[in-house]
Amino acid sequence: MSVEPEPPRPERAWPMPPAGGWTADDLDTLPNLPPHTELIDGSLVFVSPQTLFHARAVSFFEWQLHSLTPEDYEVVREFTIDIDRQNRPEPDVVVVRADVVEDADQTRFPAEAVVLAVEVVSPESVGRDRETKPLKYARAGIAHYWRVENNQGRAVVYVFELEPATGQYVATGIFHDRMKVSAPFTVDLDLTEITPKRSRNT
Repeated sequence: MSVEPEPPRPERAWPMPPAGGWTADDLDTLPNLPPHTELIDGSLVFVSPQTLFHARAVSFFEWQLHSLTPEDYEVVREFTIDIDRQNRPEPDVVVVRADVVEDADQTRFPAEAVVLAVEVVSPESVGRDRETKPLKYARAGIAHYWRVENNQGRAVVYVFELEPATGQYVATGIFHDRMKVSAPFTVDLDLTEITPKRSRNT
């Protein structure tokens, strides 16, 4: 008995962008978008599968910052922020003023309420996290930006602060095993905790 070949599976049909690109509001209404889709310059940016380092680093900063932030701030992971009509990025971790946290159905924060944005760099996000996003975060007035990179399995954190006179970020530190900063609040972190213990001795 012959076996009929399976019909080809239809490829996923992504929505065609309108003239001028997508807008920040479209992220809430477009159907079937993959999780953690961002909007950069009117284009949808899809996230690749994340590495174990990325997952551990995001969890580390989320939980550490929960215990360190003042009561009038909230710490949220992987949540979009409104920069302008065509830019709605999703930092890996954000610290925002508590007064903008409205209800459980909320899908974004205004950029002006963000105190700190943290990005953990992935192989596919190097350009965005080193160049594109810092420029946009600075223009939106986000005072502090931390970029976390994987250096042979160990975390390196690059810390930036907004210079009010120029509206641009200036580097204020590079941290390897231990991170100590006083702004936007006092932080003293053991970055080696991001690396699995059995990997620290190799």
